[in-house]
Amino acid sequence: MDIDIGINQADRKELAEGLSRVLADTYTLYLKTHNYHWNVTGPMFQTLHLMFENQYTELAIAVDDLAERIRSLGYPAPGTYKAYAQLSSIEEEEGVPTAKDMIANLVAGQEAVVKTARALYPTVDKASDEATGDLLTQRIQLHEKTAWMLRSLLEE
Repeated sequence: MDIDIGINQADRKELAEGLSRVLADTYTLYLKTHNYHWNVTGPMFQTLHLMFENQYTELAIAVDDLAERIRSLGYPAPGTYKAYAQLSSIEEEEGVPTAKDMIANLVAGQEAVVKTARALYPTVDKASDEATGDLLTQRIQLHEKTAWMLRSLLEE
């Protein structure tokens, strides 16, 4: 059945491709945050362990919201590690960094999602897609706030 939501097919495709990049960044950040939750050590263990759990739980919900928006636009959501590795601007890493490096890496990851989401706004505006714009605004606000909170842990 044809999709008739007031956004033409070409714009829906462009939006879905951009949202797929946001989804890939979000999922990659989710995996990194969950990994850090499991592997953090040191004097801030309890604080970081709980903080990382709250963050990856929120990211899991975000992944679902992003994938469902892509589906609403009529396109399949990417769902494999291979697809995410190709689409994500966030690099995977080897080994287990120190707690301080984990925090710095997560700040960079949160900011990467913001930049990927922000880059989609010209397409959102062109398509008059308020639903995608609203979703991106919510994501950006949350990632900026999380980056600020993580960054504050690095201050002396």
